[in-house]
Amino acid sequence: MTRTVVLWRHGRTHWNVQGKVQGTTDVPLDDVGREQAKAAAARLAALLPAAIASSDLSRALDTAEALATLTDLPVRSDERLREMNFGAREGLSWAEAWDKFPEGMQAWVSGDETQIPGSETHRQAAERFVSGVTEYLDALDDGSTLVIVAHGAVLRVGACMFLGIDEPSWRRFGGISNCNWSVLEESRYRDQRYWRLTDWNAVTLPEPVMSDDRMS
Repeated sequence: MTRTVVLWRHGRTHWNVQGKVQGTTDVPLDDVGREQAKAAAARLAALLPAAIASSDLSRALDTAEALATLTDLPVRSDERLREMNFGAREGLSWAEAWDKFPEGMQAWVSGDETQIPGSETHRQAAERFVSGVTEYLDALDDGSTLVIVAHGAVLRVGACMFLGIDEPSWRRFGGISNCNWSVLEESRYRDQRYWRLTDWNAVTLPEPVMSDDRMS
């Protein structure tokens, strides 16, 4: 038996609607976000998760609690699962950030993420995220499912680092929509274990893959 990780993004917030960068700012779910969390939780509960861990920001915690209510599991709050810190860009739209920090934003899109005051790099965010996920996995029994509730950017880059994908390729992975999820499954080949991405930005539950392309 192998383990599964569900990487679930929080529900919608009013800053999502306004196109503002949230980062580590504690923006709550809006009414739509709360309904999204309830609907998604009803599907994810069918996976019978063994553990739930969440970012300590309220939009993620409240999303996680929707699943906890249905599964009677505690939610483990962990600041390592927080969204990437976007520093001075938080609270600004993309256009506003370009107006306020033209040189810093040009550096950002060119690959230098250190020019926006107070910002974290994608690698720094991915490293802390993977540290948290790995710790929770180490306590997970074979055949069990772990649900991680977090945020768009840190879920994307954290999944890539966890899978060992080279950093220049991280941008090839699209974003994760509000209350959608991605799924990582542990596989075995002979005496080795490794992780595979089996769903990305999904709203349906994982299904068995009936294919010749199997390694375990």
